[in-house]
Parts: sequence; structure tokens; C-alpha cells
Amino acid sequence: IADNNINFTVANGENAAGGRGLTRNTADEIFSYGVNVLTMGNHTFDRKEVDLLTPDKRILRPANYPPGVPGKGWGVYDIPGDSGGKIAVINLMGRVFIPALIDCPFRTAEKILDSISQETKNIFVDFHAEITSEKQAMGWFLNGKVSAVMGTHTHVQTADERILPDGTAYITDTGMTGPGDGVIGMDREIILKKYLTSLPYRFNVAKGPVIFNGCIVEIDEKTGKASGIERIKK
Repeated sequence: IADNNINFTVANGENAAGGRGLTRNTADEIFSYGVNVLTMGNHTFDRKEVDLLTPDKRILRPANYPPGVPGKGWGVYDIPGDSGGKIAVINLMGRVFIPALIDCPFRTAEKILDSISQETKNIFVDFHAEITSEKQAMGWFLNGKVSAVMGTHTHVQTADERILPDGTAYITDTGMTGPGDGVIGMDREIILKKYLTSLPYRFNVAKGPVIFNGCIVEIDEKTGKASGIERIKK
């Protein structure tokens, strides 16, 4: 963050606690590294500490969960520094091949944009979804309406980063931060046993060298348009 003079950092934390969900301790550790907002996904409610979602405005769960679900799916935040600017972060989840009874992410996005359009033009969207086509569709749906649409969930970084014609930065999947020699972060031997036998096994987080994936997006604070996007893979 410091090396690249990052003004605002968003991280998806839904796999932070042993590969599933988020705990208070793991959230605090990630925030200590300089992350400003944590987004979530289909593992949001895998841990008992769901209550941490409600009081902490820095932790978002997908906005298209039905009404009455703990937490909030979007927020508007001050950008640290002297600019005095603000940025909105929206967390959405796809519906294709994800076993959750959730509302339409596209219509949910429209409703949220109606609410925040007067507060800031700088709008960042984490779209947590399984398939490429649904993510690409969201990118085009929000083209020119938000600053960035960043896909998450599949753990494998894609090489399709671009600025869409109306100024929205897009990538299908930003990738993961975690063990690089497993199968999407899990112990590969256990995964292989499952595929070879079709028997259920308890997944464990893999050990070994860690990879770091992400993206840097440059946004014109006055217009909310993205002027650059760079993949990071270390």
C-alpha cells in the first residue's frame, strides 16, 4: 500500500478465517495492514461472529441479501489524505451456481446507485460471482455508472483487466492472497482424494509459499472515471 501510494484499499475477506468466513481477530489483523474496507461473499455467515457485521461499517456483506439480514451491503467513506473526497463501496453477489437465496444483483445495484449518486462519483463495486459471463454482464451494466467493477470468488486472477468505454475499470477476477501451491488455497492432497474417490473430505488451508493478487485502479476524483488499472501478482 505504501509502496504504491494507495489512497484507499478494499479487500475481500470472506475466506480469511481458515478459508471460510471472517472473525473479529482476522478482520482486525487485515485492517492493521492498511485495508480500509472488507467485502464478503457466499461464506459471509459461515462463522458465529456474524454480529461483527452490524456495528463495524468497514465490513460489508453482499447488498443483495434479503431485507433483515445482518450487516450492510454498501457504504460511503472518506478518502484518507488532504483531498477531502469520498468513495462508495458496494458489495454484490452473483446468483449463477451460488446456492444462496438472494435478490437480483443488477436491480440491487440500480437502487443503491440512486441512493448514493449525490454523495460521490467515486464508486467501487466488488461483484462476488462464479461465472465469467455474469461478471462481464455486470461490468457492462455498470459501465459509466461506477468507477470500478472488480470480480471476486474464483480465487484465480484473470488477465482481462481493461477500462470500459465509459470509464469503468473492470476485471473478471482479482485473484486471491493465500497459499499458492494448493487448489484455490486448499490442501491439494485432500482435493485430489475427493476427486479420485467422490467421498466427502474436510478441506484444510494449504501450507507453503503465499501469493498476493490484486489490482490498482486509478480514479479521477472529480469525474469518478477510471484512468488506469494494473494487475498485481506476487
